[in-house]
Amino acid sequence: MNFAVIYTAIIILLMAIVLLTEKFTPALVMLSALLLLIIGKIVTVAEAFSGFSNTGMLTVGFLFIVSAALKSSGFVKKVINSLLGNHKLKATPRYLRLMFPVAFFSAFLNNTPVVSSLIHVIKKWSRRTNIPASKLLIPLSYAAILGGICTLIGTSTNLVIHGLLLAHGEPGFGFFQLSLIGIPTAILGIVFVALVGNKLLPERRERITKLDETSREFVAGVIVSKKYPYIGNTIEQAELRHLKGLFLFQILREDEIITPVTPDEKIYENDRLFFTGKPETIYELQKTRGLKVIREPDFNVSDVDSNKYKTYEAVVSNVSPFVGKTVSESQFREKYNAVILAINRSNERIDKKIGDIKLRFGDTLFILARTGFGKRWYDSNNFGLVTSSVDIHTKPTWKSNTALGILLAMVLMAALKIVPIVIAAAAGAVLMLLSNIISLQEAQNSVDWPILVVIAASLGIGRAVDNSGIALIVANNLIVPLKIFGPLGIIAGIYVLTSLCTWVIQNNAVAALMFPVVFTIARSTGLPTAPIFITLAMAASSSFVTPIGYQTNLMVYSAGGYKIKDFIRIGLPMNIFIGVVVTALISLVYF
Repeated sequence: MNFAVIYTAIIILLMAIVLLTEKFTPALVMLSALLLLIIGKIVTVAEAFSGFSNTGMLTVGFLFIVSAALKSSGFVKKVINSLLGNHKLKATPRYLRLMFPVAFFSAFLNNTPVVSSLIHVIKKWSRRTNIPASKLLIPLSYAAILGGICTLIGTSTNLVIHGLLLAHGEPGFGFFQLSLIGIPTAILGIVFVALVGNKLLPERRERITKLDETSREFVAGVIVSKKYPYIGNTIEQAELRHLKGLFLFQILREDEIITPVTPDEKIYENDRLFFTGKPETIYELQKTRGLKVIREPDFNVSDVDSNKYKTYEAVVSNVSPFVGKTVSESQFREKYNAVILAINRSNERIDKKIGDIKLRFGDTLFILARTGFGKRWYDSNNFGLVTSSVDIHTKPTWKSNTALGILLAMVLMAALKIVPIVIAAAAGAVLMLLSNIISLQEAQNSVDWPILVVIAASLGIGRAVDNSGIALIVANNLIVPLKIFGPLGIIAGIYVLTSLCTWVIQNNAVAALMFPVVFTIARSTGLPTAPIFITLAMAASSSFVTPIGYQTNLMVYSAGGYKIKDFIRIGLPMNIFIGVVVTALISLVYF
């Protein structure tokens, strides 16, 4: 072996070890490895940093903005919430109802922001149904991974390989070219989790549950409009009976007060429903179709633009002019351009509609106000304390519809090859900004710069693997000999080697590092390019065994209170199962 092979192998081995320790960020580790390869003259400066102009990497950057715009519209969360409902489902239907829609969205949106937006939704659903979040968050990540392999834009891994194919003079992937293998693989993978994998998941209760149950509650009121879908149904049928963190304590019907509220009590138009609950549950309640904030007839929480409005909690001070006045008399909305959604009074239940409540010193107001309310009124004598409350992600209906329309147009332009995928993604991102669906600041914050650095740096390291001769050695000694088993042997070899690499290295980096190896195999064996690189894409994305290999696994790792052994327990059989499925499908379809 010459110097280039030994030096490059040592750098990559050290990089893998340091990544495994998790003491430094992957971006820093990859950049450091790349610099050492430049110093060792394995790659030139131009080759090392060519990844920063790679079309796959640029496409990933633009898709972060598109996905963030859809996330901020709340569209994905609405769909998932409606599909999950409030019931504690049996195991198999629970996983099917969760994983199939997540996989669908992940096929057309970058799956990282899809998971980030749904972790909170799933944890709330787990509390509502008393199912441990640890039973749900690994399936959430796996569903996103499986959805990502279905289309070109589902995961950055596909785009990295696509960009490298173009750079090597190959045609690249078509938008739905991966779907022929990806869709049946995703379906079978989800069914595997629903029937088998769920039994391998740990059952851990959140430590904060007991604290959460004793946290202070607010009282809020809503009026039933004609758009409410459960008019004429009972409280039980409308699923308002056993809401986790929310309690319906009174109904006001014309001049009649109904309390306590029985499960068979029916709901009618113009009924006023009064609830106690935590801020986040009250806010979600008021976003329900057909329920409107009482005494704010022209105000619809579900149409709020979260770019402009945030939720706050403000404590009424002893010198406040509101003390002794009702909410209506205080003219709070006119003075502060803000809406009182609920009131807390030292855990005391207030059996009145909000407008008729006389404010007292120490009352905590749950407020929806223009962004900056906290800064403007932090030092006001009217409030003893002003703090931010729950995060909200909502947009007016027209903005949600426009965002969805832009996404569909982007997919069509790319799928029909009207423009290259990078142009379609760039146009989608610009239109989201021009439509004010997402602000410039939000767009900048949405881009996961460390991921882009990892992708760009890994492309440079991949070039080093090729330049040094390691790609040729690995291909000729580990994979090409498997040709005695026919194309099936080559496909299986690529899948196994790539999959093993994802145990310790991020999927994007693995795709870039393995690309020159697989490209060498394609040239050595004369096999068609498409099935070989589809295998690489599937294997690099199918990272289930550790939380290190895929970013969505890392995201749920801490959120679910998991240990690495939890991933190994379910991920190893999952990886083997998916490997068998992918290998069999590619052999059947292409050979």
